[in-house]
Amino acid sequence: MSDEQWSGNLETSKAERSVWLMKCPLLASKSWQAHPPDSSQPVAKVVLSVDPLQADDTSLQGLQKKDEPQGLEEDLPQDDHGEYAEASERAEESDSSEDEVENRNTVGDVPLKWYEDEEHIGYDIAGKKIKKQARKSKLDSYLAQADDSKNWRKVYDEYNDEEVELTKEETKLLRRLQKGSTPHAEVDPYAPYVDWFVWDDKGHPLSNAPEPKGRFIPSKWEHKKVVKYVRAIRKGLIKFDKPIEEPKFYLLWGDDSTSTEEKRHGLSYIPPPKPKLPGHGESYNPSVEYIPTQEEINSYQLLYEEDRPKFIPKRYNSLRSVPAYERAQKDIFDRCLDLYLCPRTRKKRINIDPESLKPKLPSRKDLKPYPQTCFLEYKGHVGAVVSITTEASGQWIASGSTDGTIRIWEVETTRCIRVFEIGEAVQHVAWNPVPELSILAVAVGTDVLLLDTGLGNEDEKQRIKDLLHVDTSAGSDDLDGTALLVSWCKHEKYEGLRLKHQKTVSEVEWHRKGDYFTTVVPGDILSVIIFRAVLIHQLSKKFTQNPFRKLHGLPVSAVFHPTRSVFFISTKKNVRVYDLLKQKVIKKLETGLRINFFLNESIFFVGDNVIVGSKDGKLSWFDMDLSSQPYRTLKNHPKDITSVAFHHSYPLFASCSEDCTAYVFHGMVYSDLNQNPLIVPLEILRGHKSTNDRGVLDCKFHPRQPWLFTAGADSIIKLFCH
Repeated sequence: MSDEQWSGNLETSKAERSVWLMKCPLLASKSWQAHPPDSSQPVAKVVLSVDPLQADDTSLQGLQKKDEPQGLEEDLPQDDHGEYAEASERAEESDSSEDEVENRNTVGDVPLKWYEDEEHIGYDIAGKKIKKQARKSKLDSYLAQADDSKNWRKVYDEYNDEEVELTKEETKLLRRLQKGSTPHAEVDPYAPYVDWFVWDDKGHPLSNAPEPKGRFIPSKWEHKKVVKYVRAIRKGLIKFDKPIEEPKFYLLWGDDSTSTEEKRHGLSYIPPPKPKLPGHGESYNPSVEYIPTQEEINSYQLLYEEDRPKFIPKRYNSLRSVPAYERAQKDIFDRCLDLYLCPRTRKKRINIDPESLKPKLPSRKDLKPYPQTCFLEYKGHVGAVVSITTEASGQWIASGSTDGTIRIWEVETTRCIRVFEIGEAVQHVAWNPVPELSILAVAVGTDVLLLDTGLGNEDEKQRIKDLLHVDTSAGSDDLDGTALLVSWCKHEKYEGLRLKHQKTVSEVEWHRKGDYFTTVVPGDILSVIIFRAVLIHQLSKKFTQNPFRKLHGLPVSAVFHPTRSVFFISTKKNVRVYDLLKQKVIKKLETGLRINFFLNESIFFVGDNVIVGSKDGKLSWFDMDLSSQPYRTLKNHPKDITSVAFHHSYPLFASCSEDCTAYVFHGMVYSDLNQNPLIVPLEILRGHKSTNDRGVLDCKFHPRQPWLFTAGADSIIKLFCH
C-alpha cells in the first residue's frame, strides 16, 4: 500500500485472528510493499514462538506458510525434495561451533533444581561461579520475536543458561525428522539393490573338486609338536597328578581319624568315648594328700552306690606288691558293651531365638481406642453388685445387688436417679434393647420382675404402661398339663409385672426386638424334666412357651443371637445351637471345659463367632463356620471367670474373674474366610478389692463408646475409659 493510502492505522478487524501489532522487520516490510494496494484484505505480521525440538509442535509444521510473509518462500531456491537450497544469498550462515566446544558448566549430573534458589547455575572449568542470566518477561520475549526474524530458531540451554541458535542445516534436519524422512537429503532410502555375487555360469555355490592328497597325509608340523611334548615330559618339565594308591597294610579295627565309617556317604560318624586316663591317685605310691583317711572311707559307705568313688587310692612299697585289679574283667566287659551296644547319635542343635517363635502381633498403639484407666466410680450399694446392664442409648445403666436394691445411674455424672427396693437378693438384670421401651427385667428369687424405669417422653411412657398392664392373673400351662409354667400378675409395689416361676430364676435375657425374653431356671435333674428350665416369654401377649423339652444336661445360660433367629443354650459340658424357625438343633459346640453349675456362663457373638467363659479360668473362642471345637483357648485368669462381654461397634471383648481383674482383648473377625481371626491382649484392669473371696462379678461394654463397666463384690461399679 502506498504512503498516500496509509492513514496511520492498520485495520485488524477483518483479519483471520486477533493479533498484537509490534515492530515490523525489514524483510516483512519489503514483502508488504509488494502487496497489491487495491486489495481489500488487510495484512498483519504474526510471529509464533515455537520449539523446534518438540516433535508435536504444530506451529513448526506450518511455519513456512503461516509465520513467514507471503512471497518470501518463492524468492528462496529449493532442492529436489522441496527444501531450501543450501546456497542462498539472503540466508545467513551460522558460525556456531557448539558441537566442538565443551560445556562451560562443570557440575556434571547434579540436578539443576538444586540451584533454583541460588544466584549461579554452576561452575566453569576454572571453578568460578556462572551467574544466572536475567530472564526475559513475556512481553520482552514477544517483542524479540517481532524484531528478530531468526528468533524462532533459538533454543534455550537450561544446563549452560544460554540461548543457542540453530543453523539452517540443523533446522532442515529437524524438519525432515518431523516428516518421517531420512535425516540427510543426500541419502536415498529407495536405492536399487546391488547383488555382489556373480551368478552367471554357476551351477553350485560350492566346489565339487575331489579332495587333495595332502589332506590324507599326516602333518609334519603336528609330528614336531608331539615330539616337543614327549621331550618335555621325559625331562620333567611337564608333570601329571599321580593316582592315589591304597595302602598295602591297614589297621584291622581302624582309627578315629582313618575309620571307614567316617568315609561312608550320608552317615555321620561319631567316635566312641575314650576312657579316662589315670591320674596321681591311681599311682601305686601316691602322695599323702591323695590317700583318704579311715573316717573318709567309712563315710563312703553311707553314700548311695552310684555316688561312691569307683577307686580308693592305696600306697605300696614296690610295683611287685600291687595286686591284680579285681574288677578288671568287669570293666573290660562294660567297655565292650559301651562300644558296640550303646547307641550313639548326633543331635543337631538349632539355635533359634525364642523371640522369633512368638506370634507377630500389632502394636497396642495401633489398636486404640480401648479402656485403660478407671475414670468414674458409682457408689451406693451396700452388698455385692452381681449384675449390671446398659441402656440402648448409653446414657443410663442399671445395677442389681445382694442388698435387695436395684439402682439406675446416669453414666456421665454417676448420679443415682432411682432406687427399687425389692427386699430380696437380685440375681440378674437386663435392659430392654429397644430405645423406646425403657423396661427393666429383673431376676429375683423365683420371680421375674418387669419394671418401668420412668424414662422417656409421654408417648413412650404411655406405651410402656399399656405393655405392662394385665387385668387378672394370667397363667401359661404346659401342653401336657402336668404343671403350671408361669403366672403373670401385677406387681404390688411398683408399676410393672411379676412372673412367678416354680424354681429360682438365675438369668433373664431379651430378644433384639424387645418383645420376647428368656429365663433360665436351673435346679436338680427333676426340675429339668418337670418344670422345664429354659422358657421363652412374649411381653405383648403375656404368653409363655416351653419349646425345649429335651435338654441333655443341666442348663447354665441361654441367650438369643443378636441378628438371626438362633438360640443358644449352654450346659455344664457343651453349648447347643437351635434354629427357632426350623425348631431343631443345628450345631453342638464342645467346650471341653469345666463349667460351674452355680454361676452363669456368658456368651457373646460377632457374626458366627462365639466366646465362652468357663470356671477353669479359660476363655474359648468358637468359629461356628470352621468347627465345633474351640478355635482358640485363652488361659489368663487364675480363678473362675464370672462374665465375658463383647462390644457391638468396636473389635473389643473382655472377661472378668474372681481374681479382681478384667482383661481387655482386641478381637477382629475378617470378611475373608481364608484369614483367621486376630486376637490380641490389650490391657489388664485392676481396682476392685476382694470381698468374701469374690472379685469382679460382671462386666459390660458401653453400647457406643469404647468404655467398660465392671461390678465387684466390694459394692462398687467402675467405669474404665480410653
